[in-house]
Amino acid sequence: MRPKTPDYDPQIERYGLFVLLVVVYFSFYFNLGSVPLFDLDEGAFSEATREMLSSGNYITTYLGGELRFDKPILIYWLQALSVKLFGLNEFALRLPSAVAATAWAALLYLFTKRLFDAKTALLATLFMVSALQISVIAKAAIADALLNLWIAASMFAILLYIKSERKVWLYAAFAAIGFGMLTKGPVAVMIPFVVTFLYYIFKRDLKRWALSVFNPIGILVFLAVALPWYWMEYMDQGMKFIEGFFFKHNLSRFENSFEGHSGSILYYIPVLLVGTIPFTGLLIAAFLRIKSWIKSDTTLFLVLWFAFVFIFFSFSGTKLPHYVIYGYTPLFIIMALQFPSIKLPIWIVVPPALLMLLLIFLPEIANAMLPKIKDPYAQALIKESRALFGWRYKMEIALLLAALVIAWRMIEGNLSKAVVTGVVTLLLVNGTILPTYAALVQQPIKEAALFAKKHRLDVVMWGINVPSFMVYSQKIVPKRDPKPGEIVLTKITKLKEVALYQPIFKKYGIVLVRINSMKKGKE
Repeated sequence: MRPKTPDYDPQIERYGLFVLLVVVYFSFYFNLGSVPLFDLDEGAFSEATREMLSSGNYITTYLGGELRFDKPILIYWLQALSVKLFGLNEFALRLPSAVAATAWAALLYLFTKRLFDAKTALLATLFMVSALQISVIAKAAIADALLNLWIAASMFAILLYIKSERKVWLYAAFAAIGFGMLTKGPVAVMIPFVVTFLYYIFKRDLKRWALSVFNPIGILVFLAVALPWYWMEYMDQGMKFIEGFFFKHNLSRFENSFEGHSGSILYYIPVLLVGTIPFTGLLIAAFLRIKSWIKSDTTLFLVLWFAFVFIFFSFSGTKLPHYVIYGYTPLFIIMALQFPSIKLPIWIVVPPALLMLLLIFLPEIANAMLPKIKDPYAQALIKESRALFGWRYKMEIALLLAALVIAWRMIEGNLSKAVVTGVVTLLLVNGTILPTYAALVQQPIKEAALFAKKHRLDVVMWGINVPSFMVYSQKIVPKRDPKPGEIVLTKITKLKEVALYQPIFKKYGIVLVRINSMKKGKE
């Protein structure tokens, strides 16, 4: 699979880690705590952590005062520790994900350097930390960056065990799987279990697979890591935990569309193309050389890892964009191995350049579509947010586009161009896109919550599910239909059901109002 690579300047290896550290900063830490929490996921994880700290119950998680069996405990423990150290804020809640993503990148670099070479390791890690989806989840107060760290660690350890037959790597894999089980549950077991099974089928050596998978010491290591919390949770909640966690939030996610997250069998193709920006063009070029991928046992393992994740979740009833990330790690290595054979630099620069051009004209596109939009909330977002997408927004993107074009004309070498492309794209995403989007859809929630907290208002969520409101107001808020006299947080679209109300707060279609009376039929 690996193309013949020419010798390269030793300075690339000498300064490679420094370059990666710079890119890691812009991807994982730049503006980490400067934008509000995003709903639904960030708000839910963060509020569950806040309620854990408030109650002192570090075994069972709750959200809005109700049991939350969505995910195991590890991410909540790490977030709780971070909040104790840095206070209840966005930086503290997101820091565990950023640190986990940094460790994930370090593992990718060290593993790829060990099995291939330093240049391939630099490229693979650059593609990872620059990728749009990776940058987003690395700054998100959710479990996915941490889970991907354990999946990568377990799969790398397995492959090193296959190549060296040293039991220490096998036991390390079992430990990483155990931590993955504590992070997100059975998916951390399923991926290494199935991928190794497929690998040993190809190698016609299922006996060795069975001996590895059912290794008694390895199983004890796994149980020592994962079992204590599962046992304590079962003792605390009994069958409610088994039914809520294993059946509802794991088995049912594959069999059925869960919480409306469905899609066709082709769902993850556009996700893959968008998620790997700015190196989507390189990904496509690599796929055009797919026949050259499997040249060794190592690349066979990597291909099976990516292929299983992509195919399995394509057939899953529940589809979420971040599921396919479980298979991104081997894909970045494959892209790095193919990079020297890519002759046209245009493969690298076109996707981010097109994205920037689209974003520059996005306000005009939205305004042109406004007469056809019937949803009052969407109309309010477009009309009231015009100042967010004014000259400053356009100037920032235009300057980044100009910097990209100038750099490409002045810099020699595809590797240097790839580094510049990655940094410019990360500045675009984390310096302009995310802050602007957060100001539009999440800042109103944060401001409403802080207003409610300041004035000690008792609020009801009505027709809206934004757990971040509870994080910022530091108060459990019920979700239900309102009664006359109550203050509600809702979207302006729900006000058509109200006869009389008193406005309290309004921004970008989000309102706090006191309900005086409902229309007939809505009471």
